[in-house]
Amino acid sequence: MASTLQIPVASVLTLIRGRQGHLDALINGLRNQTCLNFELVIAYMQPDPPRVDPSLPFPVTMVRVPGIRMPLAAARNTAAAKASFERLIFLDVDCIPSPNLVQSFVRELDACGRCLLGEVRYLPGTVSENTPAVAAFGDLAAFGKQHPARPRLLGDGWMDEPNPRALWGLSFALTLEQYNAVGGMDERYVGYGGEETDLAEQLAAKGIKFGWCANALALHQYHAVYTPPLDRFDDILANALYFHKKWGSWCMEYWLNFFAGYGLIEWSPGAATVNILRHPSEAEIRACRQPPEVAFA
Repeated sequence: MASTLQIPVASVLTLIRGRQGHLDALINGLRNQTCLNFELVIAYMQPDPPRVDPSLPFPVTMVRVPGIRMPLAAARNTAAAKASFERLIFLDVDCIPSPNLVQSFVRELDACGRCLLGEVRYLPGTVSENTPAVAAFGDLAAFGKQHPARPRLLGDGWMDEPNPRALWGLSFALTLEQYNAVGGMDERYVGYGGEETDLAEQLAAKGIKFGWCANALALHQYHAVYTPPLDRFDDILANALYFHKKWGSWCMEYWLNFFAGYGLIEWSPGAATVNILRHPSEAEIRACRQPPEVAFA
């Protein structure tokens, strides 16, 4: 049985636009934590608040963040501003936390003082469509696929991560002091991409180091995957250009390479800018949508 007395409190922060089913599964995972001494803060980027069971064994705060394009950076900042506690655990709404996630993040934050990244494995749509909101975590974890660019973490503790750009926004934790030391996320990033890499660069510039937190696994729930993400073409270009102007280097190079290969842009890693040759057609965007058995791309 989960205990409310094991370790100090933390704030779990998530964002939502639509995806009520994903939120239900995330909350079910939080309900089954080995330690329930935390709060959940939900920043919702939609007109109405999501549905949340009022009988949950932890407090829930909800705050609205307006914006037509996805205001992801602003939503994370708003959630952090509403947090009651010093330890912040950012968990995307499409992630299901393992029972030890909160306890492991809190313990290792206290042990190492770093910004900690959590391992995420990906569920294919053939599994995610089968009511993950009520499924046991262990049953779902058997279908989780490891991302080829992410380490597989075993045991407990933490391990060093020398590359700040390993930070992805799906699952990570740091202290409120660290987050505020860099002013949170840069809200000039709007829509998909770039804001997490920018945060990583800001943290590194302040001398804050990074690590991986073991025993804090989350499972990423399926949603439509486009490879390359032509559906996010304008957001990626705008945010990549802003990142380059700010830092003198590029982010999301993987996708920019794809766009160049499609003949949509002129770009190279050493370029000073991006030249748009044309925008993708609706047919090209549809053709990039991956089948449900593809968990990530």
